[in-house]
Amino acid sequence: MIRAQSRYDPVELQFLGTSSGTPTKTRNLSALALRSRSARNWYLIDCGEATQHRILHTSLSLCSLSAIFVTHVHGDHCYGIPGLLASAGMLNRTEDLVIAGPPAVEHFTRCALEATGLQLPYPLGFVHVEGSMQIRWPDFDVQVTPLSHRVPSFAYSFSEKPAIGKLDMGRLEREGVPRGPAWGQLQRGGDVVLPDGRHLRGADYLLPPAKPHKIIVGGDNDRPELLLDEARTAEVLIHEATYTEDTLNKIGPGPRHSSARRVARMAAAARIGNLVLTHFSPRYQEEDGTPALSEIEAEARAVYHGNLFLARDLDRYVLHRTGNLARSG
Repeated sequence: MIRAQSRYDPVELQFLGTSSGTPTKTRNLSALALRSRSARNWYLIDCGEATQHRILHTSLSLCSLSAIFVTHVHGDHCYGIPGLLASAGMLNRTEDLVIAGPPAVEHFTRCALEATGLQLPYPLGFVHVEGSMQIRWPDFDVQVTPLSHRVPSFAYSFSEKPAIGKLDMGRLEREGVPRGPAWGQLQRGGDVVLPDGRHLRGADYLLPPAKPHKIIVGGDNDRPELLLDEARTAEVLIHEATYTEDTLNKIGPGPRHSSARRVARMAAAARIGNLVLTHFSPRYQEEDGTPALSEIEAEARAVYHGNLFLARDLDRYVLHRTGNLARSG
């Protein structure tokens, strides 16, 4: 059963892979973990090769993984799925696991399981993502937005469930309402009649709930503007910035990826407060060298003046109630 939250807890993000196409010595292939700090379970967005090895360097457990959301079927986003599923079974996982993604993701996964004779000790389910749709989950409602790439590619917007406002305890105390079952009934939004005959409406004693978090995680996409409307109501956008604009123009439209400038320009237009760039081409060097990741950062900062980050493997971020995203640890 989906429980209503009386408040919102910070949402935590951890990058498990931030390279595109091939891994580097410091960057694995695309994968991102997401969870609410109050929740036992967590979610994985994309699962590039060796994602399970990156998970070993975190506090995450494959036995508490609730679902895998795959943005598209390219190998740097899904080749890690079969090994991760096998390891979860060897760790004695018993709970259902759901994989959401384009239909080709199920085909790829089932072919790998059949070819290797893998029998999982837990139920495995699939949700086919085709076009704009919404997937409801216990902790989040997930909106799917189609993107533009060489194969069907999607963004997932994770929005927290509507919360129940906190009880206005100060008002209750000022009005002399004794603590006890009446407070609990009002907290649930119900009405009560006090021994002295007063009728109290629950709605009158609930403070306005905090604004729910909304985080967008995009797959490969050469048209960031497809997310403009969705981003207007989000606090965080995580999007690929595979190249700088200059490099993208030299390569041409074939790869169908975004530049840092194009993503940053859209984020600025949407007035989104936090932008995290990821999925960098291996050609970009971490520090010294040409080209350097600093070129991607400089290009984005030239047009976007919000809270900007370039993701690194194993970086952890916390989205606070204020809507501010901060690197943690």
